[in-house]
Amino acid sequence: MNIVILAAGMGKRMQSALPKVLHPLAGKPLLAHVVDTAKTLQPGKLCIVYGHGGDAVPSSFNDNTLSFALQAPQLGTGHAVAQAMPQLDDQVPTLILYGDVPLTTPATLQRLLASAGTDKLAVLTLSVADPSGYGRIVRENGKIVRIVEQKDANASERAIGEINTGIIVAPTGKLRQWLAALSNENAQGEYYLTDVIASAVADGVEIVSAQPDDIAETLGVNSKLQLAELERMHQRRVANALLEQGVTLLDPARLDVRGTLQCGRDVSIDVNCLFEGKVVIEDGAVIGANCVIRDAHIGARVQIKPFSHIDGAVIGKAAQIGPYARLRPGAELGEEVHIGNFVEVKKSTIAARSKANHLAYIGDATIGSGVNVGAGVITCNYDGVNKFETIIEDDVFVGSDSQLIAPVRIGKGATIGAGTTLTKDAPAGQLTLSRAKQMSLAGWVRPVKIKK
Repeated sequence: MNIVILAAGMGKRMQSALPKVLHPLAGKPLLAHVVDTAKTLQPGKLCIVYGHGGDAVPSSFNDNTLSFALQAPQLGTGHAVAQAMPQLDDQVPTLILYGDVPLTTPATLQRLLASAGTDKLAVLTLSVADPSGYGRIVRENGKIVRIVEQKDANASERAIGEINTGIIVAPTGKLRQWLAALSNENAQGEYYLTDVIASAVADGVEIVSAQPDDIAETLGVNSKLQLAELERMHQRRVANALLEQGVTLLDPARLDVRGTLQCGRDVSIDVNCLFEGKVVIEDGAVIGANCVIRDAHIGARVQIKPFSHIDGAVIGKAAQIGPYARLRPGAELGEEVHIGNFVEVKKSTIAARSKANHLAYIGDATIGSGVNVGAGVITCNYDGVNKFETIIEDDVFVGSDSQLIAPVRIGKGATIGAGTTLTKDAPAGQLTLSRAKQMSLAGWVRPVKIKK
């Protein structure tokens, strides 16, 4: 099939310089949702009609499977589809979608395509209690004969509850003829795509319909309010799918997934968690409240405690993270590693059963197993120009408030005394420390404030 996505609208009610179809829903542009859905249908041609915002729309997609057609000026939906016609194959049907209607599912579109076959015109319709503002489906003897827009409808037509969603499938050769014959003699002075219905009836082409599973599939975005409403609908759809898979969500209404979230069995997620990019959570992991997790792999039985930020990290099974921990890209943690409150780990590997429980920074480091990193320890990895590596071998104890000035290596089983500034390698199995000599001065008097 051919697929045409209409994405040329100005979106005045968005009150934004950004083209409407590029506003994000669940972390990606509205139009990207429609493109992703369209691709699941494996079209031969996929053309996006753009206009408002100039090249901002095509430049947002680095994808050579897409083609673009400019609509300028913008003279209505029928005129928009006409701009794509030179790129389409007349031998297959054409499906028309909308770049600001992001939640339509492949299953609904497959149903519409099946009803159209190769020679019928199929319309996605919906019956609603309040059809105000929508084009009405006019039937005679049960068959669709035309679609009338709200502003052009008479009183009896406005009473019709079946509405046009705008999504249609049509035989492409016929569609080309019908578009060429469109008139703009209507209340808006535009070339309506819906007018091809009457042309199809006149040509004896059968008009059929299909319905979506959910009204949310047909809802478009014209304002920030509608965008926010669709965001919650989408997130609830994601939450419901997770619940059906057996994930425990402490409050399904307080979950945001901006990417993909894959969960194993017996995973529990507390409130106000945000997942971005690709996140995998294995069996039995527990995610505490108010966590932000991006592009991460979380092992089985891991506990992520509240207010932790995890970005580009791999966490081994049964590890404990947080609260208030931050794992940055390149952090790779082994089994049963503990990363505690206000600890930051960046581009470092930490082997099994090592711990950094309080107020530490670990960057560009390789840490062995069974290591204890005390409170206030810092790997000083940056000299202002270059980054250097710290290597800590197995079973090392690093005392509190130590600075490890890279490049430096601490040998297996070594102990670094609290308050040490380590500038040279520390030998295995020994105590290394650097401190100023402690003194107590008898007779010393603390200064007092001079009264004026």
